Amino acid sequence: MISPATDHLPWFLDIEASGFGPGSYPIEVGFVAPDGHALCTLIRPEPDWTHWDSSAEQIHHVRRELLVSHGRTAVEVAGLLNRELAGHEIYSDCWAHDYVWLARLFEAADRSPRFQLHDLRELLDESEQARFDATRAEVRARSAQQRHRASTDARVLQMTVAALRGEALVVRR
Repeated sequence: MISPATDHLPWFLDIEASGFGPGSYPIEVGFVAPDGHALCTLIRPEPDWTHWDSSAEQIHHVRRELLVSHGRTAVEVAGLLNRELAGHEIYSDCWAHDYVWLARLFEAADRSPRFQLHDLRELLDESEQARFDATRAEVRARSAQQRHRASTDARVLQMTVAALRGEALVVRR
């Protein structure tokens, strides 16, 4: 398991979705904890979640049929996230989109999140923000984290913040 040498990095979350804009919904959510523990799960679309953008499918390589057959319900995923993330501050690089998709998930489950989602930029100073995209591309190229999926993307965020701060990463077995 790849994890930071120190456990002081925050939690990171990423959401893959059916597309962008009105009608889009979460199809996969993943997170990584400060100690490197990660979790990822597919989300079964609710009956009224019908929007599907084939260009989004080309990016994340998840077919709607897979979600229907292997995804967890909104109630299951919201419960899982609340159990795992309760009381924590969680960071996302696409806060505006992820916040909306997370709200849609929790609304469908008729629950409220027991954690707070924040914009990753809150963690970064101006210099780190200016270097973020290039550092993330370098981290992704250097690592085996090539798959565009939620937990992989959350792990890349964690590794990128560590790299921006000059922190070493270790591999735990």
